[in-house]
Amino acid sequence: MHITQLNRECLLHLFSFLDKNSRKNLAKTCHKLLEVFQDPLLWSLLNFHSPVELKKDNFLLGPALKYLPICWYSERVKVCNIEDWMKNSFQKDFCTRHENTVSDFLLEVCNRCPNLLSLTLSGCGHVTDDCILQLLKNCPNLQSLKLENCVRITDATLEAVTVHGASLRTLHVDFCRNVTRAGLETVRQRCPSVMLRAERSANMIPDSKPEKKVMLEKASRKLVQL
Repeated sequence: MHITQLNRECLLHLFSFLDKNSRKNLAKTCHKLLEVFQDPLLWSLLNFHSPVELKKDNFLLGPALKYLPICWYSERVKVCNIEDWMKNSFQKDFCTRHENTVSDFLLEVCNRCPNLLSLTLSGCGHVTDDCILQLLKNCPNLQSLKLENCVRITDATLEAVTVHGASLRTLHVDFCRNVTRAGLETVRQRCPSVMLRAERSANMIPDSKPEKKVMLEKASRKLVQL
């Protein structure tokens, strides 16, 4: 029995065991399998582990998407979370090339995936408050939002949660150094049903103001000269 003789339900089940690249390769073999690849029901979960994956044409975004983890574990990606004045030329170039990758992708999610239930962002150093605000507005069913080590996230995101996160039940802002105790307390008071976790966030040193960064850079240069 040839694979194309299976009914659509069986083919969808078969595809569900494959990763994104394998699904795309199988879809190239015939028109029937391509139709299965393009079925929105196949894409309720998407998982990404590197910026390059977001740029591949091996998945579909649509109303069926409910679970979206984007987690960077690469040592190279961690350079995006270092203060600009501390980065060498390689690190600055790497960050520049990927600065808008996640944000642009999440804007597409805002426009195409209104039924999103869970979003996990880990180590996505370029994601901003504005990006999370748009997600909360456009994905009203969002129940879980995890923003581990998203260093640009501030109390503005926490405020957006209290205004637009009616369905939210889980909020993690671990290691978000620009989140304050006051912002966390606001969420606790206004959204008592939300399970809030913020390991070390309010205890970390926040980003310095531009003028302080310049002073720190000058000080580090003097130390090097000495």
